[in-house]
Amino acid sequence: MDKEVLLAIGLTEEQATRVLAEINNGYVPKMQFDDLKKSTGDIAKLEQQIRDLRTENNNQKIEHDKQMKTLKIENAVNKALAEAKAINPDTVKPLLSVFLEKATLSEDGTVFGLSDEVSKLVKGENTSFLFKADEKPVISGTSPADVVTTAPDIKQTDYEKRLTDARKTGNSALVVAIKREAAEDGIQLY
Repeated sequence: MDKEVLLAIGLTEEQATRVLAEINNGYVPKMQFDDLKKSTGDIAKLEQQIRDLRTENNNQKIEHDKQMKTLKIENAVNKALAEAKAINPDTVKPLLSVFLEKATLSEDGTVFGLSDEVSKLVKGENTSFLFKADEKPVISGTSPADVVTTAPDIKQTDYEKRLTDARKTGNSALVVAIKREAAEDGIQLY
């Protein structure tokens, strides 16, 4: 045991010196009543200081917990807005402020109901422009040339093939017969 320990306990310099001297002699004498009274006052001060430090520590813990909750909620909001493809998240965050005042965190770090709130903004008539659309742009106008826009008619394709073969062989009687047959089915061939 050294003098610093005794001083930390609350003994005065003189008391610490006497205790060390007596320890070296092999025994510790009884303290005088005044010394004991003085030590008791020091102990009371130390106990009060401990209580004050505990209160301060508890207040700091509460403040730290609040800051951590705020940080976790901010991170969850940033992640949700990034996933929803917000064009400018700082513009969207104020729209979530009323919801976030009552927000609660789950153990996995997500905010209860946040995805629903963001989804409402994405789909909202007045807020959807704040998010990038997943849809491909629709181009209106005429179809490009040689592009089939409807499924080909199997009957018409068959008549056209037969007509082409008849023309290749030079059989004009067959060409006329195929055209008549197609006309009866409501298909015009040229």
